[in-house]
Parts: sequence; structure tokens; C-alpha cells
Amino acid sequence: MFHTHTGERIDIVYRRGDTYLPDAVTRLDEFLRDHRTGTVPQYDLRVFDLLTAIERKLGVPGAEIDVICGYRTPWSNTFLREHSAGVALHSLHMQAEAIDIRIPGISIARLRDAALALHLGGVGSYPVSQFVHVDVGRVRQWTLPESSDK
Repeated sequence: MFHTHTGERIDIVYRRGDTYLPDAVTRLDEFLRDHRTGTVPQYDLRVFDLLTAIERKLGVPGAEIDVICGYRTPWSNTFLREHSAGVALHSLHMQAEAIDIRIPGISIARLRDAALALHLGGVGSYPVSQFVHVDVGRVRQWTLPESSDK
């Protein structure tokens, strides 16, 4: 993964079979920290499984995923709500159950469709900003017709 706000990269095996690797999961949690505050969450492991399932569905296992937004503290979520469109008041980013991504070389529409086909949670498409939101909450979908000033 490549974090677009911190410039950091991580390439890690977080699970072997049905066993999650605690040190790897800790490193992923740190990687997906709130980049505004430095707060490190304890991510819902289903998010990592969802990312893996999306890569497989797209036929690009091991592809580098660009992370637009991982965990958000309530403060960061409020900040984004005040300065951006389409930020939910009770965002699952604050529960470490959501992530905003893109995969270089894969269209946003194709990424969205792959995530939707899995029926594993929410999928939001942000075509102007060029990312897809995925989460492990209830199954639902939306597209934000954003303005270009974001």
C-alpha cells in the first residue's frame, strides 16, 4: 500500500491461512493512523480481508493500493465535514472500519464494481476525487457527484 498523505509504503503479509499475524496487524494499524493527529487505531481485520478480496476480484493480487484515507479521529472527521463534501457525520472511518482507496491502472468504476460484487459492506464512489470508499458496515452504495473544487 501507498499512503497518499504521508508518502509511506507498506508491503506486508498480515495473515497466514486463518491466522492473523499480530506484528503485521500492528504495523498496518500504524500505517493507517490518522495522518492529521497521529492517532493509531485498532483496525477491524475484516477491512484487510476486504482489500485482499477486492484485489482478487480484480485479478490483481498483490497490487499496490493507494490509501486516500484510513482511520479518522472524531476531530479529523469534523474537520473534513467542514471542508469537504460527502463526509458522513458518523463515518465508519472513526471506527477503523473503512478506507478510501484507488488502485493505479484500475478505473474507479471497475474498482467500485468489484467491491460492490463482493457484498461485504458499503461502497462509495467519488469519481471527481478518483477514489472508492469501502467499509465493513452494512451493504449499501452511493456515488458523490462532487464539485471540482475539492
